[in-house]
Amino acid sequence: MSACHFCGSAIDPKMRIVRDTSCPSCGRDLHACVQCRFYDRHAHNQCREPNAEWVTDRERRNFCDYFSLNPAGTAGAKAVDRAKAARSKLDQLFGNPKEPDSE
Repeated sequence: MSACHFCGSAIDPKMRIVRDTSCPSCGRDLHACVQCRFYDRHAHNQCREPNAEWVTDRERRNFCDYFSLNPAGTAGAKAVDRAKAARSKLDQLFGNPKEPDSE
């Protein structure tokens, strides 16, 4: 199931997404790089599709012909939760940093 990158709400995978389609919940653009399955902020051109052209604003609608809704639904709204979960696991592994004793 796909999810909106901005609000995390579920998006019907059968929904036809054209350039001006917006999220039913938050109203943000769905035909945007951050919603695409090829988006990778660590890849060259921030896209795993080698033929894609550079897009200046990756959070707004664009004309990319390679757009395909990300089926994994890696929503940006959930990125904070993932960061907190990762921090929690690190704290469990290494322990919480202790404050210096005041003597």
